[in-house]
Amino acid sequence: MASEDVIPARLRRLWGVSETSRLGRPAALDVHRVVAAAVTLADRDGLGGVTLPKVAQSLGVTGMSLYRHVGSKDELLTLMADAALGAPPDLGGDGWRDGLRGWAFAQRDVFQRRPWLTHVPASGPPSGPHQIAWMEAAFAILARTDLDWAHKVGILSLVSGYVLQSVRQYAELAEGRADGQGQADAERDYGRALVRLVEPERFPETARLFSSTLFEAPPADTPDASIADADFSLGLELILDGVAARIEAPDA
Repeated sequence: MASEDVIPARLRRLWGVSETSRLGRPAALDVHRVVAAAVTLADRDGLGGVTLPKVAQSLGVTGMSLYRHVGSKDELLTLMADAALGAPPDLGGDGWRDGLRGWAFAQRDVFQRRPWLTHVPASGPPSGPHQIAWMEAAFAILARTDLDWAHKVGILSLVSGYVLQSVRQYAELAEGRADGQGQADAERDYGRALVRLVEPERFPETARLFSSTLFEAPPADTPDASIADADFSLGLELILDGVAARIEAPDA
């Protein structure tokens, strides 16, 4: 078992490994309170609303006192991301495909509830207890296959990256729409404008796209969530088709 002196302090804090005990009363402030306060700010104001002075103010302490519990703003973001991600749900399913699909939708639900998570910079590979729990859940699903570890890690990276980018992109597109404009109307307006601008002689295949009925398909009253679900499912199934092909031909 590794001793604490070979575990960086930031990882000890991330995993809640206690520091060497000290005599006297317990500190009024600890890393868990600091992280909880920061997550509350992010849930309310987004990631841009989280600063060390604001976290300190919400706790009624000085900014310098936070550095006894988090080493830097970057470390605080890492702690926040793991805490806000939470533990994965119990994922069932009859096979790896159902399981991995459920895993992706479950992670997407977390990101949709807390979209600021999609903007936390990646400072390294997953290392927090909740992140590792999500990895474990995905690996348990992929254990039903004969894939090697390189393929399992690659699939996990691909699916999780797709989930993150999908949620972030959809949120950014929603922010860019006019007030009161739904996704179906936005897509329809986009298609009708571009069909007049994209010349078949210059962009023959793209012109065919805008001349098709793709952007006219959703009824105007289709809920944005339904469109987002359909778009997300399409991309996810394409990824899972690729995984299935590799499982069926592992030496390809």
